[in-house]
Amino acid sequence: MNTRRIVLAALSALALAGCQKSEPAKPGFKGIDLTGAEYARQLNLTDQDGRARSLADFKGKVVVVFFGYTQCPDVCPTTMAEVAEVKRSLGADGDKVQGVFVTVDPDRDTTQLLKAYITAFDPSFVALRGSEEQTKAAVKEFKAFYAKVPGKTPESYMVDHTAASFVFDTEGRVRVYVRYGAGAEPLAHDIKLLLAEAGQK
Repeated sequence: MNTRRIVLAALSALALAGCQKSEPAKPGFKGIDLTGAEYARQLNLTDQDGRARSLADFKGKVVVVFFGYTQCPDVCPTTMAEVAEVKRSLGADGDKVQGVFVTVDPDRDTTQLLKAYITAFDPSFVALRGSEEQTKAAVKEFKAFYAKVPGKTPESYMVDHTAASFVFDTEGRVRVYVRYGAGAEPLAHDIKLLLAEAGQK
C-alpha cells in the first residue's frame, strides 16, 4: 500500500510538472529589460510651456523619455520621428503613449525653440528643460551621459549624449532601455507589451 501511494504521488508530481512546463512563456522585451531598476525614478523639470512637470504627470500612459538637443543632426530627430510613428501605428492606443524629450543643451534650447521642435513630431509630445545643474542631476538619475564637443565657434558646439530611449510603464516605473538604431518595430513591440500588461490589471 505504501509503495502504491509513493508511485501515485510521484505520478501526480510529474503530471503537475508537465502542466507547468506546457504553460506559454511570457513574451519578453526586444529592448533591454530594466524592470526593478533603482534609477530613473524621478524627472522634475519645466516643460515647453513653462510648467513644472514630473513623471507622475504621465501616470496611466507608457512614457518614452529621450535625452537630446534640438541642433542634433541625426540621432535625436530620428528617434523622435520613430516614437511619433509608433504612436500613430497604435491607433486609438496611441493616446496612451507619451513622448518626452529632455534637452541636454539648455543654453541654446529655449522653451520657444523646444516647443516648435517637439510639435513638429507630434503635438502631444512634451519637451523638458532645466538649468545646467538640474540637467546634470536628471542625466545622473537616469545613468545617462552628455558632454559638449567644441566647434569652430563657442556657439557651434555639438553635444555627445546617450543615444537611447527609456520606456516607462503606466505606473511610472522604468521598464525598457531601447538603443538607437533598433528601429520603430522593436519599440512598438515593447510598448504593446506594456499596454497589454496594464490592461490585465
